[in-house]
Amino acid sequence: MQNKLLLTGLLALATALSCTRTYDVVVIGGGAGGTMAAIEAARNQASVLVVEETPWLGGMLTSAGVSAIDGNYRLRGGLFGEFTDSLAARYGGYEALKSGWVSHILFNPRTGAEILQNMAAEAGVDLRFRTGLARLSKKNPGWVLSLTDGSRVKAKVLIDGTELGTLAETAGCEELRDRVSAQDFTYVAIVKEYDHPVPMKEPEGYDRSLYVNSCDNPLATNVEGKNPLGQQLWSPEMMLSYGRLPDGHIMLNWPVCANDYFAEYLDMTPAERDSVILLAKQRTLGYVYFLQKELGYSNIGIADDVYPTEDGLPFFPYWREARRIAGRDTMTVEAAKEPYRFDLYTRAIAVGDYPVDHHHVQNPRREELAHLWWGRIPSFSVPMGVLVPTRVEDFLVADKAISTTWEMNGSTRLQPVVMGLGQAAGALAALAVRSGRKVHEMPVKEVQARLLDHGCYLLPFLDLKPGEPGFRELQEKGIRGEVRGTGRSVNWANETWVVVPD
Repeated sequence: MQNKLLLTGLLALATALSCTRTYDVVVIGGGAGGTMAAIEAARNQASVLVVEETPWLGGMLTSAGVSAIDGNYRLRGGLFGEFTDSLAARYGGYEALKSGWVSHILFNPRTGAEILQNMAAEAGVDLRFRTGLARLSKKNPGWVLSLTDGSRVKAKVLIDGTELGTLAETAGCEELRDRVSAQDFTYVAIVKEYDHPVPMKEPEGYDRSLYVNSCDNPLATNVEGKNPLGQQLWSPEMMLSYGRLPDGHIMLNWPVCANDYFAEYLDMTPAERDSVILLAKQRTLGYVYFLQKELGYSNIGIADDVYPTEDGLPFFPYWREARRIAGRDTMTVEAAKEPYRFDLYTRAIAVGDYPVDHHHVQNPRREELAHLWWGRIPSFSVPMGVLVPTRVEDFLVADKAISTTWEMNGSTRLQPVVMGLGQAAGALAALAVRSGRKVHEMPVKEVQARLLDHGCYLLPFLDLKPGEPGFRELQEKGIRGEVRGTGRSVNWANETWVVVPD
């Protein structure tokens, strides 16, 4: 009898193992960076699986509703440029994407998710939606993952594409501990103007005083055009046109006494974080209710044709930061300001041109942190080592949990930078698997060469664009230090030129 039971157990184990599929690359979290990593890896002949808890790809770009690209408008290269070109084709050109004044590239989150899924499918990426990670174990080499759908997969390289860096934490990556306080996060809403009133029930805990200073209105405590927090009081019309999408929907992601919300969410348990998410939802619903009841926009309500959720809100909030790994390189504000004092630019794999943008207005410590708002830096490059943890092998980070200082996260967290970093992570993972090397053993020059093959910027030189004669040569000379750029801050258009225009 014992022999029979043993045989049965061995057969069951053999069956389970035979059903375990091995992938070159597994990405947990189909966020903005994770999606780009998956597409790039697949285009480099790697077998790739993305495991995503929501039904959409894109993370903050789509699932969180932040469908307004921040920066890199003149640095559209690689998959980021391909994505924005697809948006322009959908809406009738790049000028059509300038529908709101917060961004030059706005879109309906559903449209963005469709484009990203099409790009992933065309690349041959396997997708498992509404699925999460149940268990994770390290092998030598690679990883074994048990998923919440009951399946089991193996990965030669594992990539964290989550919003909060939860996979990196689970995998045992060392964390940078320089955080002073979490940034405010936002539960974005996509609303639209109906042809009839759409009155809301008063949300639980509604407090009108939270919103009276969101814009210039009779209820505002207006002092010389600003609210008591020192923020500009725009007109209600300007407030709503801020995030107007090309199809007429409106993105409500308004940092002026509206739906930003503060909590130290990174140090919370999942249950505690869920409670805070509910409070942030109520803050946003209260904002929509304020628009209807107090400002007279009775026809504006939560859009019923964007998110397939019960309340019509996005799948999760816009988290502005994650737990950041300690990587083989760490990006700093100093390296952005003075790149030639450091050698990080020689290992460049992605670019950004946005200021150091921190949201701390809802934080009780906002006065202490006020110096972090809108910090001026030139456009910058991010080195490859930020993707690679110091201690954990066969692992990369492809979203906001890269190795960047807490302050610099205010710039590296923006969508174009995250997408560029994700593409680099995908190239690094695929090339490592194909060459039989560990990701930390891959020469940066091989990864840089592949990214240049695919039209990416390594350095933010505005002199030449991808596809123009001399672009690749200029980028290669730049990372070798044979030519140097001059960076400058020009309003929001942070720049770097080899030949500086007059």
